[in-house]
Amino acid sequence: MPKRVEVLDVAGREVTISNPDKVYFPKAGHTKLDLVRYYLSVADGALRGAGGRPMALKRFVDGAEGEPFFQKRAPEHRPPWIETVELAFPSGRTAAEVVLRDAAGLAWVANLGCIDLNPHPVRAEDLDHPDELRIDLDPVPGVEWQQIRQVALVCRDVLTDMDLVGWPKTSGSRGIHINVRIRREWTFGEVRRAALAIAREVERRAPAIATSRWWKEERHGVFLDYNQNARDRTVASAYSVRPLPDARVSAPLTWDEVPDCRAEDFTLLTVPARYAALGDPGAGIDDAVGGLERLLELVARQEAEGQGDAPWPPNYRKQEGEPPRVMPSRQRRAAAEYDTPEATAQREKQRAAAGRADGPVPSRPTPTGRRTSSIPVIEIARAAHKDEALAGLERWKARHPQAAAALEPADVLVDSMRGRSTTWTRIRVNLTHVAVDKRPLQETLDPDYDPWSAPG
Repeated sequence: MPKRVEVLDVAGREVTISNPDKVYFPKAGHTKLDLVRYYLSVADGALRGAGGRPMALKRFVDGAEGEPFFQKRAPEHRPPWIETVELAFPSGRTAAEVVLRDAAGLAWVANLGCIDLNPHPVRAEDLDHPDELRIDLDPVPGVEWQQIRQVALVCRDVLTDMDLVGWPKTSGSRGIHINVRIRREWTFGEVRRAALAIAREVERRAPAIATSRWWKEERHGVFLDYNQNARDRTVASAYSVRPLPDARVSAPLTWDEVPDCRAEDFTLLTVPARYAALGDPGAGIDDAVGGLERLLELVARQEAEGQGDAPWPPNYRKQEGEPPRVMPSRQRRAAAEYDTPEATAQREKQRAAAGRADGPVPSRPTPTGRRTSSIPVIEIARAAHKDEALAGLERWKARHPQAAAALEPADVLVDSMRGRSTTWTRIRVNLTHVAVDKRPLQETLDPDYDPWSAPG
């Protein structure tokens, strides 16, 4: 018996929804068709965030509880009205990515299993000059929602001082995003550098609750992820449904709502009614376009004070002026020694040996007893799936109950590492809060997944 399909007429365009009754959110009971109808109900707002931009397809073909895969290249078999644009990546590769223009496009990508929308911060008409600066507030484990809202308000004050308007929204996960429309006059590098200046200024104003530190082992409070503004980085856009059990939504807010908002109030069920009653709080974003002049002046002042560049995303080669591309807990040489021709040649040799022309230099845990560091971090697990890595962490805790009992939430560093088409998980533990004589040594990883040899 053939599987049921449903054909929707979306503003005169037919969109076929395959297997519309497939449950995408088991705990909430929402189906694929529910997801499609949600996006149609908020189409104008969703297109304000994702429309006209190249978009990576993050596909959850088995629903929100399944493992997603990333599809940068647009499917070969697509409707003739789905637009694409050729996008270049830091690796030198290119791909024709999907560009949404209308509600039918939203329905089409939702049918592919795209629960959330992940557009680039550029328009299809100009791929080299972002029109959006993105502030991503990412709390470390244990940070409460109130602190995230406080940091968002500090961000608003900094942006006001820089003659810019920020448009807040819940991330739909654990944080808050603030988007800023800017003129298309600056490169990705300049926009990223401006975002770093914002992060440092917020940290200066609120040092107890905000940080600009890239390395997780150095963070506290709420991290302002300036690297979301580097080329090839995407974040969930406005009105995106997130792959959480309650089908939470990345919901635009007014600034008056920020002090009292609750992330769990915005879901696939509640947001359409809010949208119908109040409209889109982010509707004015395209009329509030600003410039980076004052921010770049702040960059110059920070550099004069000795605050140069900060680490780039791991899929980039080391950049000129970037500090050592090594976690502080693993840095065993003076910073200048990482920039010598010999060090560069060694990194290229490691890439070649691993068959990787781009991305981070492959690494394995430092053997027990060979690392001297100011931050006592050990690696526990690498796994293709998060639940496998977490199971390895539980086994480690069972072997070292005293150390495990001393850990604070922020001491467990769970990293979602992005591969070529899927993510994998790394878990490390910061032993700062464990008595020196009780700190376990580095052990063989459990599990010990090698992402560099994995297919794809």
